[in-house]
Amino acid sequence: MALFWLFVIQWEEISGLDENFTPIRTYQVCQVMEPNQNNWLRTNWIEKGDAQRIFVELKFTLRDCNSLPGVVGTCKETFNLYYQETDVEVGRNIRESQYVKIDTIAADESFTQGDLGERKMKLNTEVRIIGPLSRRGFYLAFQDVGACIALVSVKVYYKKCWSIIENLATFPDTVTGSEFSSLVEVEGTCVSDAEEEADNSPKMHCSAEGEWLVPIGKCICKAGFHQKGDACEPCGRGFYKSSSQDLQCSRCPAHSYNDREGSWRCDCEDGYYRALSDPPSIACTRPPSAPQNLVYNINQTTVTLEWSPPADTGGRNDVTYRIICRRCSWEPEECVPCGGNVAFTPQQSGLTDTYITISELLAHANYTFEVEAVNGVSDLSRTQRLFAAVSIATSQICLSPNPSAMNNFHGSEVIKERVQEHSIQLSWQEPEQPNGVITEYEIKYYEKDQKDRIYSTVKSKSTSATVNNLKPSTAYVFQIRAFTAAGYGMFGPRLEVTTKEESSGQNPVIIIAVVAVAGTIILVFMVFGFIIGRRYALAVKFPGTKTYIDPETYEDPNRAVHQFAKELDASCIKIERVIGAGEFGEVCSGRLKLPGKRDVPVAIKTLKVGYTEKQRRDFLCEASIMGQFDHPNVVHLEGVVTRGKPVMIVIEYMENGSLDAFLRKHDGQFTVIQLVGMLRGIAAGMRYLSDMGYVHRDLAARNILVNSNLVCKVSDFGLSRVIDDDPEAVYTTTGGKIPVRWTATEAIQYRKFTSASDVWSYGIVMWEVVSYGERPYWDMSNQDVIKAIEEGYRLPAPMDCPPGLHQLMLDCWQKDRADRPKFDQIVGILDKMIRNPNTLKTPVGTTTRPISPLLDQSTPDFTSFRSVSEWLEAIKMERYKDNFTAAGYSSLESVARMTIEDVMSLGISLVGHQKKVMSSIQTMRAQMIHLHGTGVQV
Repeated sequence: MALFWLFVIQWEEISGLDENFTPIRTYQVCQVMEPNQNNWLRTNWIEKGDAQRIFVELKFTLRDCNSLPGVVGTCKETFNLYYQETDVEVGRNIRESQYVKIDTIAADESFTQGDLGERKMKLNTEVRIIGPLSRRGFYLAFQDVGACIALVSVKVYYKKCWSIIENLATFPDTVTGSEFSSLVEVEGTCVSDAEEEADNSPKMHCSAEGEWLVPIGKCICKAGFHQKGDACEPCGRGFYKSSSQDLQCSRCPAHSYNDREGSWRCDCEDGYYRALSDPPSIACTRPPSAPQNLVYNINQTTVTLEWSPPADTGGRNDVTYRIICRRCSWEPEECVPCGGNVAFTPQQSGLTDTYITISELLAHANYTFEVEAVNGVSDLSRTQRLFAAVSIATSQICLSPNPSAMNNFHGSEVIKERVQEHSIQLSWQEPEQPNGVITEYEIKYYEKDQKDRIYSTVKSKSTSATVNNLKPSTAYVFQIRAFTAAGYGMFGPRLEVTTKEESSGQNPVIIIAVVAVAGTIILVFMVFGFIIGRRYALAVKFPGTKTYIDPETYEDPNRAVHQFAKELDASCIKIERVIGAGEFGEVCSGRLKLPGKRDVPVAIKTLKVGYTEKQRRDFLCEASIMGQFDHPNVVHLEGVVTRGKPVMIVIEYMENGSLDAFLRKHDGQFTVIQLVGMLRGIAAGMRYLSDMGYVHRDLAARNILVNSNLVCKVSDFGLSRVIDDDPEAVYTTTGGKIPVRWTATEAIQYRKFTSASDVWSYGIVMWEVVSYGERPYWDMSNQDVIKAIEEGYRLPAPMDCPPGLHQLMLDCWQKDRADRPKFDQIVGILDKMIRNPNTLKTPVGTTTRPISPLLDQSTPDFTSFRSVSEWLEAIKMERYKDNFTAAGYSSLESVARMTIEDVMSLGISLVGHQKKVMSSIQTMRAQMIHLHGTGVQV
């Protein structure tokens, strides 16, 4: 943005040289001898365009007041920066009341007169942000109140995401949002010859820093075009792409061609065709040749036809047969269609078998039958039809020129002399009515699965035959017919025979060799298993158990990832929207569609662009851990994407987010049993992890996720992460950071993390759940928390917390970790509470040591306090002493009768303080009732 200056009183424009002897122009003012300076310098009107957040970078020098004698009290070492928003220019007059102060600017380094002579002065650089702006433009103004200053340069700019092509979509230059945390959603425009993927329009988000975040949706190249870089190029000659869903162009299939670019299909060669139902990827085909070996059998006015399949099916497997029937006069070439009185069994067209029976023909008539093989392109062909034909004359008396069918080829009369792996020997009896001397038999056979589309024949002069060259363990169908001088008879009934399994040889040399090889393999696996077992120090596993393996023990972290996490194809993941930002990148929601499965909602953690190898290793470490777990109360890992960009971890989608935020949003809306059910789920998940030997180290409500059915699942298994934005949330010790408010004493002091320390953290989670997301220990500092716990202090029961639940919390906070309950015990107690809600009212300890000493240490004895003041000091709420006094609460008995409305009426506005005071009042009330019966009226 260009700057034009209007200057007022005492600011001077001076040309000079900087320390590199480069000519510069500055605006200076140095009226330090006179008091009450008010010198203004203003820019011309600056039109902001689409910008909403403006950055102002100032470079200036400032003289040290100590180097100026006699200016005590009048010299300043700061100046003020102002701005004014307007829609139009407003003239040269400066009215201070119309300007909004941005900041007071101070110098990091000032110079003295000696420095100036030696040319040692250094420029100060300061950047300030203005916004959000709503008018068309603005002015900047600089106010000097008595400094010796030289303004060297003012740079005014805004940030934007530069135009980019991503996933074949163009995203234009986009100005960042008005807030630091805002994301601007931008719709992409598909590049030339591309189109949006169905229900997946391209979007990106522009961050406040001018960086594009992970893309959502995409464009794909249209049919006839393929992707090359960031553009779509046409398929070359001889290639095609039939759908935008295809990734690459394909070569034209057989018997097809194209001579142009950008084709979505290929044309068929002459004589070849493609059916309307054929996809473009299918080769062009042609009609089949004529059927072969057409034979007939006539019985008065009934004709049976049989034939063999055509030698050429045209390249298709949808061959069927149709019969053309014509009745002819005794004169040649005078034939007419048979008409509707003729019956065809099973049907006249669409035949899949190679036989048909035609009945109800006229007696003493000539008929011509044509058998045509057809397929899906026969009706498209312009060439001459190919068929087999036969002419037959019917009679009225029984003339049986052919032998009868082999109707007696069935039951016990069939003798299977020998069935082997590759051959079958059959025998049969001669037909009862051979109609002449039978000169030979024909045996037709085919694989049962092939039906009779492809069959073979064997001929025999006798009533037995051996069929060779068969496949082992295969079912075959056999049919037999006889041949006399009158021709072939019909085939007899089908017979199914299965060949034997192929037997393995018993060669002792082969057996010895096989045993030796197997023994060597077993030995290698035993040695390898021993080495791996030593390397990773795996525990001995019993059936049904599983042990956690620390990914840090792998020399190559990528090996751990691929061993425990499934690699997903990025094309199976559809990112729908950005839902947050994690330590390593954006967190998105979307859908995962694996082949053969329905799509499922997922959460997607992405690794930001420009990551280091260490960041990538740390990012994927969580997946290496999660991939080892399989439990309904532990967040499930769907898989990872490591072979594409962005690198992603894909987990199940938990609709209600983190437990702490969910509870705060629904404060007071659940029953106690519902809360106990949530706690039971968390404990079950931790029991599973504990049984596997995994220590979580950061169990907290923020790391529990909740789905739409209120099922709570343990999550966040990263070993290296930021715990919270709050600097008080972690306590640094040797070896890393610890979330103090959730961590057991031995883990804070000695970094001893065990399942017992996870139990302590679980007790804090219980307190968070029952208090609906309250911050543990409220506004106490970390050091105060550590000190209080060491002195025996424990969190009091939240408001309306059943005694049984609070006692379980106290058991989890035993100082000696050996006295804390195991997760298995915790699950059992919570199950009992769910089955019998009355147990919530009675404290039940899980430890072997007495409960009362812990209560004496952790819960103040409110009956021992002599005044309201002492009570407030004990609970660290002494700041409200005057509030209680002014309201007339002079005794603990009066305090014990207070309600939440009474507490709020005292001016205690912080929710955390309200709950802390009320929790203490409830405990006080319970102790008084215990000591004095019902003497305290509530």
